[in-house]
Order: sequence, then C-alpha cells, then structure tokens
Amino acid sequence: MSSEPPGGGHAAPRRPTMREVARLAGVSHQTVSRYFKADGTVHADLRARIGLAVEQLDYRPNLVARAMRNRHTGRLAFLLPHGTAVSSLEMLAGAQDEAHRAGYGVEVFTLDGTSRARAERALELADSGFYEGLLALTALPLDARRASSGTPIVVTPHYDAHMRSIGELADAQAMAEIVTGLARQGHRRFLHLAGGYEHLSARRRRDVYLETIERLGLTSHAVIDCHWLAQRARAAVVALPADSGVTAVIAANDLLAAGAISGAVDRGWRVPQDLSVTGWDNSPVGAVMPPALTTVFVDHDVIGRRVARQLLATLKGETAPEENAPFTEVIWRSSTGPAR
Repeated sequence: MSSEPPGGGHAAPRRPTMREVARLAGVSHQTVSRYFKADGTVHADLRARIGLAVEQLDYRPNLVARAMRNRHTGRLAFLLPHGTAVSSLEMLAGAQDEAHRAGYGVEVFTLDGTSRARAERALELADSGFYEGLLALTALPLDARRASSGTPIVVTPHYDAHMRSIGELADAQAMAEIVTGLARQGHRRFLHLAGGYEHLSARRRRDVYLETIERLGLTSHAVIDCHWLAQRARAAVVALPADSGVTAVIAANDLLAAGAISGAVDRGWRVPQDLSVTGWDNSPVGAVMPPALTTVFVDHDVIGRRVARQLLATLKGETAPEENAPFTEVIWRSSTGPAR
C-alpha cells in the first residue's frame, strides 16, 4: 500500500511547534510566546536559550494564524513618508524603545505615491493580520482611524509627504528665547539667515524671529534666504556693510551658523567678540568647533516616546495623557557673548 498522500506527491515536512521549542529550550511555551512578542521580562539567558532552540529547529512563528486565533501578534507598524531625515531616526529610536517596554516588536514602513495611495497601503497593512496597531507619522486621508479589521491606526503628522518637519517638530518658540537672551547681552541689531521656505520649520523660525524683534523694540538688518546652504550664509556675512551695526547673526540651523562664522573669519572678525552667532539642531560638531556653537536642542527621542504612548493607549482603549513638557532647549555656548 502506498504511503503517499492523495495526488501522488510527497507529504510536506511537519513544521516544528512552539511547544517543541519550549521543550528544547527547557522553558514553558508561555515564555516562548513572550519571547516572540519581544517582552522585556524574558531574562537574557532565557532569550539566548530560546533563540538557540529556534535556530536548531528552524522554527518560524505563524503570525497570521496567531492573529486569526486571538488578534494578538505582539507587533506594531510605524509608517513614515518616503525620504530621509536625521530627526526621524531619533524619533523612531524613542518610539521603538517605548513599544518594546510595553512588550511589542516594531516594523517600520515608508509610504510613497499619492496621499490616497499611502492611505490604501496603510489600510492594507492594518488588514493584513500581522499588526495590532499602526502609528503613522505623516498625514493620511483616512475616513476612520480603524481599518475594516478593527486594527487601530493612530495618525500623528510630524512629517509632510516629502519628509519635512511639520506639527510640533516645526515649533520655533526657542527662537524667541535666543533673541531675548542676546538682547539681555546688549545686542540691538540682528541678521537672520533663513532656511528653505518650502520647509515649515524655516518659515516659523523666521516668523518668530521677526515677531520677537518687533516685540522687544530691536532692529532686524535683514532676513537672508540661504536655502540651508552654508556658502550662502558665509556670503551674506561677507557682504554685510561695514557700518551695518549688526552684532548678532541668528541662523536657521547649525550648518548656516558655521557658514556665518566662516564669513566672519574671512572679514577678520572674532566670534563672539565682534559677532555673536547662533544655530539650531545641536549637531555634534557644533559642540567641539571653535568657538562652540550656541544652538537649539530638539529632543526627538522624547517626541517619539510621546507618539508611541498615544498608540499604546489606543490599544488599551484609553485616552493618552496630555504631555506638554518642553522638548526644545537653547544651549548657550561660546559663540555668543556681550555686544561689542
């Protein structure tokens, strides 16, 4: 009698089970389940034993089957627009750590195409059965915050479709603190080196700069559109009239500030004795360049944790707590000083 299955083919090899992994690792199957959910309560030596057992048995969890049984996969999906931004890496690090602490693994997806295409892709991921919840860091035209599967989609727009900062990421109130701090040191005439105005953050920094100048009765010599190019910032300082009276340059980011310092050096000016210069972003090189750069630190890690907590609260059917603590800080360093 033939042992072949109907159809004449060979029987597919039986897949190892989670209980077999547990038996080989010497742990309970519940511990193995928590291992696959990236549960931080699983001790390091247990994780090592389970990982070795998984490798020896070539075990692969069937997430779809698990999702069909109990709707719990232990996985979340984070959605970003197509593009690159250093801030997004820092935000994701904070958000992922917050998710891991709550026992969830995370996968990150980039969305491109039209806004409708991005929304459809988000809904497909939500309905796939692989994820318990989705966190979108860009705006999505969704009529509801849940897919047909009931999987929640939390939308917190921090980036536009081109990966440019929007929402609270574009907050510019620290600019008022910079102008006010320099005014207290005797500065009365300023120059602003602006970024590319296609970025909301550049427009807001310019606007808060001008509003603060007017409110304090100070003078803005000019606002120069530098489009985030250091050479334009350098040229703007080199081109300052000798009698401009400018004693402080406020740049829209650290790169423009470095260009401004280069222009000052070209003119034989000392920073900060002859010209104070500030930046924004707290780039690592700014802390070690001579002189060390006064700048604005934006805590993207904290922002990432906040948005992750919004998704986690939604999964629990709770309302996320209001979190209004500041996430920016002006770091005063030696590139600024009293007006000459």
